[in-house]
Amino acid sequence: MAYAPSSTTSGIHLPDTAQELVKILIAGPFGVGKTTLIDSVSEIRPLHTEEQLTEASVHVDDLDGVREKSTTTVAIDFGRLSLPGGIVLYLFGTPGQERFRALWEDISHGALGALVLVDGRRIDASFDMLGLVEESGLPYTVALNTFPDAPRHHTDEQLRAALDLAPDTPLVTCDARDANSSIDALLALVQHLIDRDPPEHR
Repeated sequence: MAYAPSSTTSGIHLPDTAQELVKILIAGPFGVGKTTLIDSVSEIRPLHTEEQLTEASVHVDDLDGVREKSTTTVAIDFGRLSLPGGIVLYLFGTPGQERFRALWEDISHGALGALVLVDGRRIDASFDMLGLVEESGLPYTVALNTFPDAPRHHTDEQLRAALDLAPDTPLVTCDARDANSSIDALLALVQHLIDRDPPEHR
């Protein structure tokens, strides 16, 4: 289901149709594409807290598989996306390194769910973040961010097994650079949240 951000949203103001404001985390390991995804979908100018990687981080940030990366998020990325039906998503991109764990726990306060991005080239790098999200109790959807040189998993079952996902955890693929693809992943998460807590049960 493709959907583009509303062109009627102007400046930083919420659209008049806004009815439900929803805080969503965009989570995942270092270098998986969280900042890129928020950039691709945000209807406002995104907020970034990126800094250059330095020699001091060489021994604490694992650059295996992302050698071309030169910056890292040190606090949050923030964007906003209005969906049909008056739902407005506030998107909080979280740091992916273990050294920012305490900050992640603060940012996650009040969130209704998380979209966890996974890099098929570095499946093992996702385990810590998936564990952190599960420990928090947040409902989540996993989105495999496609990279040209990533290995191809032949079936969802193989990828689920590699990530050790529960049967009811939604799994989708996306291209974080593409707005419609990224929005589809976010819509999968929103649908998951609705299925877990239907409006009539609230």
